[in-house]
Amino acid sequence: MAKRTAARRAKSSDGVNPRQPCPCGSGKRYKACHGAAGGAADVIVTRPFEGLAAECELVALREFVPSATAPLPLAKPGDRQVTLATVLPMAAAGLVRADGTALVGLQVQTKSGDISRDAARAVNWALTAEPGDALPVVGPAGPEDQVRLQDLLDPHASLDVTLHEDFSWWLPGDVEPTGEVAMSLERANAAIMPTQRLEAEGVVAAYWVDTRDKAHLRWVRPEPEEKLLAAMARLAARGELALGEDSRYVGSFRAHGLLVPVWDLDRERHHREWAEPAAALGRRIDEAVASLDDEALTEAERRAREGLRGRQITVR
Repeated sequence: MAKRTAARRAKSSDGVNPRQPCPCGSGKRYKACHGAAGGAADVIVTRPFEGLAAECELVALREFVPSATAPLPLAKPGDRQVTLATVLPMAAAGLVRADGTALVGLQVQTKSGDISRDAARAVNWALTAEPGDALPVVGPAGPEDQVRLQDLLDPHASLDVTLHEDFSWWLPGDVEPTGEVAMSLERANAAIMPTQRLEAEGVVAAYWVDTRDKAHLRWVRPEPEEKLLAAMARLAARGELALGEDSRYVGSFRAHGLLVPVWDLDRERHHREWAEPAAALGRRIDEAVASLDDEALTEAERRAREGLRGRQITVR
């Protein structure tokens, strides 16, 4: 009995009870996740950027923003600034230019189930790599290598995102691309769908995207999925889920633990014309979320919720 009691009270070397849920958010016990030999290299972390104020922007940059950069708000700034990029030449995980400029790619091949950990390893590499070095891919992590973005970034800082029309920023100054870099640049530019970030008070991680057939608003939302669905259902039952005329809600997809609602928009209207309607919709969503604490969904709202749930897909 004494041995069993001691085992129940035992904690790992980093102070986590092995029987408790792993702090990484995988849903597994710590002893079967990051407390296991190998450091949970194969465990899928469904919400890798949780806990960061920049979570929604990170999801957008990882999944659907084509060409963008953002300086990383490191918790302990050093002599070298690291810039996050959606895509780097040859889909590299990181590179340091000859002038010492360091970049880390987010849309890269991953070797584990934790994108945050892979990105953090690329950031640490970029902080110490020599000018001219490149990191093609982040390899598997060992049990001692468990640093994540949450350990490196200021958790309260947002991202200052700059969108680019193409990938010409890959090369500094007047450098002309050659060889594989030129081919990679040409392919990347050909695949770009025009994308703009909506700028309005209270609007975060909302992107206008021109697919050439139609325009969309893709908006990464921070709320838990069920709460957001209930709030949207309340608006849908009132006919208030659109952004006004020439728009309609078409569905949502899940990406890295968050829900991304999507609206069809009139392609003839300038993207700036949708900023204020998005802000107004955001306020309606916030009010509907707050109302859920006091008012249960009506029968009509529950039917609307089931309709919304039927138009969901999971991307990541």
